Amino acid sequence: MARIDVDPYENDPARWGHSLANLAEIVLGCLDARGAKSVAEVGAYAGDLTRVLLDWAEEAGARVLAVDPTPHARLVELSESRADLELVQEPSYEALRHIPLPDAVIIDGDHNYYTVSEELRLIDERAPGPEIPLLLLHDVGWPHGRRDAYWNPERIPEDARQPILERPFIFPGEPGVVDAGMPMYAAAEREGGAGNGVLTALEDFLDRRRDLRLAMLPPFFGFAVAWHHDAAWAPSVAGFVEPWDRHPVFARLEANRLYHLAIGHARAQKLRWATAQLEAEQEKNRELREQLEERDAELERLRSKSSA
Repeated sequence: MARIDVDPYENDPARWGHSLANLAEIVLGCLDARGAKSVAEVGAYAGDLTRVLLDWAEEAGARVLAVDPTPHARLVELSESRADLELVQEPSYEALRHIPLPDAVIIDGDHNYYTVSEELRLIDERAPGPEIPLLLLHDVGWPHGRRDAYWNPERIPEDARQPILERPFIFPGEPGVVDAGMPMYAAAEREGGAGNGVLTALEDFLDRRRDLRLAMLPPFFGFAVAWHHDAAWAPSVAGFVEPWDRHPVFARLEANRLYHLAIGHARAQKLRWATAQLEAEQEKNRELREQLEERDAELERLRSKSSA
């Protein structure tokens, strides 16, 4: 397998490993196994993976389309400098109604049940049989696998949203929220239950599409591959990806990574809180010293006056 020359942390200064570019060799291996000549990346953000896809497409003779309603400036710049990239600035559940259905679809946009279910439903409506694209989904593991998150909650119908908390802290193994842990944006109060999370949306879709096979890789927040078992290229995809399907070593590595990522955030938050408390106490002590100095000066004036 060829190594990919990419810095997945270019737009990830905290080094969460949130970019699917961390799994670039696996993604491209799936595309090659499919023999893909077109790929749509749903949720391209700053274009980390998009750049990898463009380099791959040059060699494979393929085309790349990126879908993102609010792309990062770097992705916009990339689309303006690369004629071989088509950028569709629309929500996925609008774009997937009209874009040319590609050989493969990468789903890595808004990580909630409603959005992912709509994306899969629209693909299914347009490709109800063996012609369905190769499906590559990111964030099927913790934390988004069983817990909704919403970049813009107002875009999600109210009856399709979980009870939401703004910027909660979460921790692996804790279904609710914690005082200090990994920070989230708008997210469900609790993980689990019906209609909650990316993996739940995928599983519900696969319950209806029994003609699809599934493989899941644990690293970097979880990666899922789904394909039609009767597709001509199905054996090639299965042969490539199934040896890693839910591999226990990868699962332990990811669990360890997530724990240390969360505990690092928790310790940093507690340190910030302790520092803020210390600074507040120092400020309070400074004010008390000033008050004492003023009182001492007043007493000295009174003694001097009485002596006179």
